[in-house]
Amino acid sequence: MKIVNLDCHGLNPGDLSWEPISSLGELVLHDYVAPTEEEVIRRIGDADIVIGNKTTISRRILESCPSVRLVCVLSTGYNVVDTAAAKELGVPVCNVPAYGTQMVAQFAIGLLLELCHHTWLHSESVKAGDWERCPDFCYWKTPIIELAGKTMGIIGFGRIGTAVGRIAKALGMRVLAAGSRPTEEGKTIAEYVSLDTLLAQADVISLHCPLFPETEKLINRESIAKMKDGVILINNSRGGLVDEQALADALNSGKIAAAGVDVVSQEPIVGTNPLLGAKNCIITPHMSWAATECRERILQITRENILAFLQGEPQNVVNP
Repeated sequence: MKIVNLDCHGLNPGDLSWEPISSLGELVLHDYVAPTEEEVIRRIGDADIVIGNKTTISRRILESCPSVRLVCVLSTGYNVVDTAAAKELGVPVCNVPAYGTQMVAQFAIGLLLELCHHTWLHSESVKAGDWERCPDFCYWKTPIIELAGKTMGIIGFGRIGTAVGRIAKALGMRVLAAGSRPTEEGKTIAEYVSLDTLLAQADVISLHCPLFPETEKLINRESIAKMKDGVILINNSRGGLVDEQALADALNSGKIAAAGVDVVSQEPIVGTNPLLGAKNCIITPHMSWAATECRERILQITRENILAFLQGEPQNVVNP
């Protein structure tokens, strides 16, 4: 059995072992996303199983590679695969649904806390000698924000959104949820409200919904206009959820006080992205998911996905 990994570097730049996958068959590794469909087709060749993360797998690619029996996406999101075409061709597509719930939630709160405390700015200020020269025992270069008593609005209250809500509640925040069906656990953490109510009442808005046509540019000029003045926005879900020019304009005008984003619409980021020049915007390079423990979990669950398929009982199938 031949297994091809189309873009392995993002998951494993060299610090993990491929043994969980290589023990199942002949494993061929390619470092980065191929620039063309033709190159993707060449890389797949006569493979039985295709593994990838950010490589787009289109209908044409699937039709050009009839040996493919299974596609495994090394992430929770699977919008890079034409799942409808795969279903028509009898090819199950499996994802890894819950490998990084706690880490992504932790990172979202980490972005928020940095925007509230400006810890790195003050550490660099101390190292530059500002504290040594200070006539008083303390100083601060920016306002510091207390979160207790404020309202966190979470758009997308699935596994990750619920985990973020749990932490926000522990910080003393009121939690609002929109964009997901209510669950019994969710009701113990958040109030389920309409999107417009959330936009109007939240002091902090955190995005944790998938990117689908109906959620693309969910944060835009119209939705921003419905927000409180001085709101904080967090996005470590998908860059396409945000109209980046609208967000940059809102940051520069002060309508949105600050933003922390771990994802952008085009990755790697391009120099013309308007968020690069926006005020009070933290940008990190899509790393919320990348803790060693999470990446090890992805490998192990992908192994389990392949084994389940070979045993005739595929799991985590997104196009049943």
